[in-house]
Amino acid sequence: MSFLGRGPAAPSSAGSLSSERVEAAIQEVELITDVFNRIVSSCHSKCINQRYLDGELSKGESVCIDRCVAKFFDANKKMGEKLQAMGASAGGAGGLTSL
Repeated sequence: MSFLGRGPAAPSSAGSLSSERVEAAIQEVELITDVFNRIVSSCHSKCINQRYLDGELSKGESVCIDRCVAKFFDANKKMGEKLQAMGASAGGAGGLTSL
């Protein structure tokens, strides 16, 4: 569920935002910002020459950035699917053991 309009919206009984929903929205924005910053940092260091020779990206830099971002999201998607599968198998096997 997304609190920023990207997913199905939950109906609000009172029509106002609760503090829990606001906090969840703030956490979602922080998560999205963190992912964006990691993509920028990683792809910039891999694709952009440290000596800026031109005000525009070269064709090679543009292609590199496009591929880098696509690989970043593909890797995150695969990792998320793997973690979900691990969680489902752990949940089906009895869940957490008691201490």
